[in-house]
Amino acid sequence: MKVGLFFGSFNPIHIGHMIIAQTMLDSGFIDELWFVVSPQNPFKKNNNLLHEFDRLDMVSAAIADNSKFRASDIEFNLPKPNYTAHTLAVLSEKHKDKEFALIIGGDNLSSFHKWRNFQTILDHHELLVYPRPNSSDPQIELSDRIHFIEAPLLNISATFIRSKIKNGYSIKYLVPTEVEEFIERKKFFL
Repeated sequence: MKVGLFFGSFNPIHIGHMIIAQTMLDSGFIDELWFVVSPQNPFKKNNNLLHEFDRLDMVSAAIADNSKFRASDIEFNLPKPNYTAHTLAVLSEKHKDKEFALIIGGDNLSSFHKWRNFQTILDHHELLVYPRPNSSDPQIELSDRIHFIEAPLLNISATFIRSKIKNGYSIKYLVPTEVEEFIERKKFFL
């Protein structure tokens, strides 16, 4: 079974994430998609970042109706700072029956050559790349392990959603209903 890994802070998860995830699943390259919730980067200060378990709960609520999606907390107990190559190695060791592909935006592919052990990632995993606005050309040699997936260009960000909440505006249609209710109930991002 091939699993696509979609890493992010998901602070909060929104319809842009959901549309990309479903598009990746529909591409035929993967059988399942796991949302890998990334913990707080110890070198970055972000006072707006919710606790990792709250973000995991929001992802779980958003994907509850899709048996092909799964929320993963694999990075919560890994040493910090954590690198994608290490997470991939841990998952591959833990799930020997699965083949993992990395889902990234075109903007991340542009800087992929700067990632720790990027060549090791490419040697062992396929990349599924979705378009992002203003992405520049990648600085790595393209190979048959890198697949460009046609997907809608949605300029929706968690930063925009948090700003709407803080200013008292509705986030209806920007996030799944379950996430909107979760945020309202917990009074997040006010």
